[in-house]
Amino acid sequence: MLTWALWPDPEPRQREYLDATACLLTDERGIAGEQARPVWAAMQDASVSSLVKVQFLEVMGPQTADNARTFVASLAGGKCGVVIAVGKPQIDAVTAAAKTYPNVRFVTVGGSATAANVTAVDDADAGALRAEITKQVTALVPAVPADS
Repeated sequence: MLTWALWPDPEPRQREYLDATACLLTDERGIAGEQARPVWAAMQDASVSSLVKVQFLEVMGPQTADNARTFVASLAGGKCGVVIAVGKPQIDAVTAAAKTYPNVRFVTVGGSATAANVTAVDDADAGALRAEITKQVTALVPAVPADS
């Protein structure tokens, strides 16, 4: 019996993620794009430490704000607690759609804040960008009651 108790687990344990998702909206290059790459890396690192799921969606077709707005609606109407947008058409789409989704937080990387639920992040300082992306992803972790 003692041997069995010390026997290693036959299968590696899977990471148990929270029911929270942070989403990245990019151009057709996806996470390989120059502006998206550091944002995605920060999101992945924050996911490992916070157990918040991260995903990305590429805007396919014309790279216009009108086309990107459909993709914003898909993310905001899904399970994304925060939608992070990189690229001018994606940022313009978020700007146009943010007020329609007041319960979703939006982040524009290199854009501006146009509504109460939009945070603008300057992408000129890599350290500050990483810190803000980490903050936005980890903010999706549910608060633990004080008496727990």
